[in-house]
Amino acid sequence: MTNLDACQDARKRCFDPVVDYRTRLLVLGSLPGDKSLAVQEYYGHPQNKFWELLGAVIQADLRSLSYDARLATLLAHGIGLWDVVSEAHRKGSLDSRIRNRNDNDLLGLLERFPHIKAIAFNGGTAGKLGVKVLGMRADRYQVLTLPSSSPAYTLSFADKVELWLPLQPLLRQVCSQ
Repeated sequence: MTNLDACQDARKRCFDPVVDYRTRLLVLGSLPGDKSLAVQEYYGHPQNKFWELLGAVIQADLRSLSYDARLATLLAHGIGLWDVVSEAHRKGSLDSRIRNRNDNDLLGLLERFPHIKAIAFNGGTAGKLGVKVLGMRADRYQVLTLPSSSPAYTLSFADKVELWLPLQPLLRQVCSQ
């Protein structure tokens, strides 16, 4: 095993949650990929379409903003970010390679931020793991599993946008509550 292999298979840790008192919709990924971890930004890989997809939902050009401005814009729209997996071993960035994971305390976060009314999972792995973490409490939230914004998920961008746009009425609904 080379030093590069050892680094790529190291225990990887998620970022802190991006939430505040305005958060009504929580978007959960699985675990940041290597590029995101390297640049220390959610969805930091330039080929990941997360910022474009969520930008289409809130009708804002998020990609052109600085990272801090992107996060501030999401919070202003009632959207928070976090990951289901707290830390895990994973060689590379594929969700299928996540091993020996520890999950984040989603229930604790939801208790601290009781205004969160909806949860959107970015991808099938996040959805599958996240629903297990939420358990019986999943029924308390509007839950939607979205197609992954990752370039590894090869659905066309136009098709992904169509499947992310149902967040618009969901955002309007949870923000009016």
